[in-house]
Amino acid sequence: MKIKLNDDQVEIARQAQRFIENECPMEYVREMFEDPRGFTDDSWQKMVEMGWTAMLLPEAYGGLDMDLMDLCVIFEAMGSSVTPGPLFSTVLLAAETVKVAGDETQKGRYLTGIAEGKLRGTLALSEPDGGADLGYVRMEARAEGDRFFLNGTKLFVPDAHTADFLIVAARSGEGDDTGGGISLFILDSGLEGISTSLLPTMDSTRKLCAVELKDVSVRQEDMLGKQGQGWDYLQRSLRRAQVGLCAESVGGAERCMKIATEYAKERVQFDQPIGAFQAVKHRCSQMFLEVESARSLLYWAAWTQDHGDSKDATLSSSAAKVYCAENFKNVACAAIQVLAGTGFTWEHDLHFFLKRAKANEVMMGDAVYHREEIARIMEEEE
Repeated sequence: MKIKLNDDQVEIARQAQRFIENECPMEYVREMFEDPRGFTDDSWQKMVEMGWTAMLLPEAYGGLDMDLMDLCVIFEAMGSSVTPGPLFSTVLLAAETVKVAGDETQKGRYLTGIAEGKLRGTLALSEPDGGADLGYVRMEARAEGDRFFLNGTKLFVPDAHTADFLIVAARSGEGDDTGGGISLFILDSGLEGISTSLLPTMDSTRKLCAVELKDVSVRQEDMLGKQGQGWDYLQRSLRRAQVGLCAESVGGAERCMKIATEYAKERVQFDQPIGAFQAVKHRCSQMFLEVESARSLLYWAAWTQDHGDSKDATLSSSAAKVYCAENFKNVACAAIQVLAGTGFTWEHDLHFFLKRAKANEVMMGDAVYHREEIARIMEEEE
């Protein structure tokens, strides 16, 4: 296994970085930060034309059948500018779940629509009293005849306000606290009984929503996969989404490091650049070590999702989630310290990265949850 990019991935990264620089400058990020929708149709369509929505999808549904590593270099580039928009929720949360759990009819409709950029989706998982573990899912899917009725609230649903469809996790039967009895339902967002509202968050470059479901009627054929096996399907798609989030964190951390080191070279104090002082110099060096270490762990995690076994994929995704998210926060804080008062101002861009770092730290499971996962896997190997 080589923890490095091949020639094709290097070219994908170069094109992605050029696209982000041209189409998503920080002025656009600031505008979308205040915009309730969070992205423009023009920017979304350009991402579709770049082939980003089709990369991980099978060729039979209009996809490019590429590896997760290929997509991760794009999310690294997006992280370098905290790019807003529903690509993460559509490609990694929705499409990956449909890909692993859907039947041919569902795949033909939803995956083809995603590949063509005509459909956007998301995953509604978290609940008011819940954590990252699927055992916290309490929404009931009440069976009546040939239909199910969904009632409850889902929180922190990414981009639900602009999604064309939702994948909802609910309990359709008795199960234990590890996720047994959970089924997945794929619903058009315009169904009667579904209401969506934006949640106030620190990082408004990524829009999170509350989704209320009141006696939402769904057919048997709207179930994604087999009844009661939602846990099995979600394990794979959530792992891959965690790795995608790690790629974004690595890209953001690298951008913070570059901002800090460039400032340290230019800011003069006592007749010399502040980067000449040992305290600043060592802090910038530490940022470099943290970014490169996180990138190595990211690439290992991305590789194992497509080429490793289930245990390695789970271990690597949890390890990467802990390390990359914590490093992003640490590097962002260190960069603000290097810039001192300048880094705290609204006019500077660094606060956007710190907000995204804090949000990424808890999204898809916090450090405590993933350290518990790592400990569980290590115990099983003894």
